[in-house]
Amino acid sequence: MSNDQTSGQAASKKTGTVERFTSTGFILAAIGSSVGLGNMWKFPYITGKHGGAAFFLLFIICLIVVGLPILLAEMTIGRGGRGNASVSFFNLTGKKYWGAFGLLSILTAFMIMSYYAVVAGWTLHYTVESFTGLLFQEGSDYKGKFLSFASGYWPIFWQAVVMLVTGWVIAKGVSGGIEKFNKILIPGFLIILLILMVRSLTLPGAAAGVSFFLKPDFSKLDAESALVALGHAFFSLSLGMGCMLTYGSYVEKRQSLGTATLAIGFGDLVYAFIAGLVIFPTVFSYGLQPGEGVGLAFMALPAAFSQMPFGFFFGGLFFLLLAIAALTSAISILEVPVAYAMHKWQWSRKKSAIILSVLCFLVGVPSGLSVGGVLGDFHPGGKSIFDWMDFITSYVLMPFGGLVVTLFTGYAWKKAGEEAGLKGFWYKAWMFLLRVVAPVLIVCVFLHSVGIIKFS
Repeated sequence: MSNDQTSGQAASKKTGTVERFTSTGFILAAIGSSVGLGNMWKFPYITGKHGGAAFFLLFIICLIVVGLPILLAEMTIGRGGRGNASVSFFNLTGKKYWGAFGLLSILTAFMIMSYYAVVAGWTLHYTVESFTGLLFQEGSDYKGKFLSFASGYWPIFWQAVVMLVTGWVIAKGVSGGIEKFNKILIPGFLIILLILMVRSLTLPGAAAGVSFFLKPDFSKLDAESALVALGHAFFSLSLGMGCMLTYGSYVEKRQSLGTATLAIGFGDLVYAFIAGLVIFPTVFSYGLQPGEGVGLAFMALPAAFSQMPFGFFFGGLFFLLLAIAALTSAISILEVPVAYAMHKWQWSRKKSAIILSVLCFLVGVPSGLSVGGVLGDFHPGGKSIFDWMDFITSYVLMPFGGLVVTLFTGYAWKKAGEEAGLKGFWYKAWMFLLRVVAPVLIVCVFLHSVGIIKFS
């Protein structure tokens, strides 16, 4: 064991990061990280845009071929290195440049958290507006309502609430905060999701939505659809931002990482599947467009809930669902820079959580004010501040972080298979996917996202 690793572990004990997940707690926390706004907000509208069932099947393939191998790699690095997203790379090789690559994923998580809290704040606002009935008023212009809300300062208030809740949970620790929070919210999330699914499937005309989601039409797929599906598989599992690597560092040695990977992937798919059975029957029942875009949740679906009996209740449940998804993911994202601060500056967990929460809030304020607010007309390079933050992290930094993980596990770290518990055929298959398939596909996604590869 290197001197740096020994001192790193000593520092971890001093700051409290020696805490560990239980087996069940780890899987629930990891599912909570993956089942975020990506599944509940982004997945439905990109599925609607790219043809429904055929795209969903493509997403499953991408999840299996690229997502799960990288997920296993991230958790393996975390548990093997027993440190934050930067220290773990160094501990396993003793080479500083790998630690620098890991530091980039910590920056990525910090940047994502700054604007992710803005969207999470929207979900809290809409939850309150729905349950109080203020959102659903006869003749309401829901697009106008959203833009009116986004143009004021309420988004900043709700962003602050998100950071307060997230920071509070993380300050409570791994087992007493993160694990306990997910053990309560993830089962509750599933219950709400099932209630909404039953309600959606019993709506008049729901069958058309079910058919759209479950009956493949492969003629609607193209090369761009494949890259979008691959990018979403990456995004939905929280890969490339250090979340699963950091969570992996809290996993006991007796935990089977292979089994955990399958459980997390299955959970991610199940939640995405049920989400589709909630949204598409509702969309078709009320004559909305499945490819509405980013406004599907906040501009289109409220119109459907307003026409539904007890719509304020079911609308409230839907936005509460989004809020839970947002918070469980936010916790995993903020934990990445918090774990780094605890080790780097020897801060306590509470101090790290408070300082990082405040910093993320301050950095995120411009994003919150750029969606129709006082910075709404500021579009450098044709994008708002919010859009730039999303673009840089989702399409540049995250793919790069994932590429680093594949190359590190596939080529630089020789004992990855031993830590992952893989031998023979499964080890060779994992290495092939990490060394050849995943890097090529990740590069293709990156080149497409920056406009170098284009499709007519």
